[in-house]
Amino acid sequence: MSPVKPLRADARRNRDQLIGTARAVFAEFGTQAPLDEIARRARIGNATLYRHFPTRDDLIVAVYAEEVAELCEVPEVDDPLDGLFDWLDAFVRHVTEKGDLARSLGPSARRSGLHEEWHAAMSETVGRLVDRAQRAGVLRADVDPMDLLQVAAGMAGAEPARVKRMLHMVRRGVGTSRPDQ
Repeated sequence: MSPVKPLRADARRNRDQLIGTARAVFAEFGTQAPLDEIARRARIGNATLYRHFPTRDDLIVAVYAEEVAELCEVPEVDDPLDGLFDWLDAFVRHVTEKGDLARSLGPSARRSGLHEEWHAAMSETVGRLVDRAQRAGVLRADVDPMDLLQVAAGMAGAEPARVKRMLHMVRRGVGTSRPDQ
């Protein structure tokens, strides 16, 4: 197997432009939006789109992989419990707003592998955040990261105000007793 050659700067710009435009078009019209519309809005020819993304699934994978990578880029904050629950809030929004991207991929072994990869990235991220909060003494030691992830996933689809209230209840239940919680 030959090593993957890095893209030329112009090809990288085109690819990034297509992914950014696809994100916007998919958000507006769903994943069945015409690929020609994506190319038109990106001001890039159809041939270039298909050279980078031979199938709709290839483009969806690229868009969703970028969404997951952004979700898993967690800024360092002073209060680790704030950091954890800010991320859980972002995770709930991600599942609510972006879950259709992942679910729209056609069934295949590739899809299963990608879902596992994306789930592993999110699991690793919540695990780091839980560990940091537990080491700081602001999160109960018996809290399991996967339990929090499952609870947060269950909140997807609720209106944002309800999600905030539910996350606050969970935070109060799993945080250590501090007067400011």
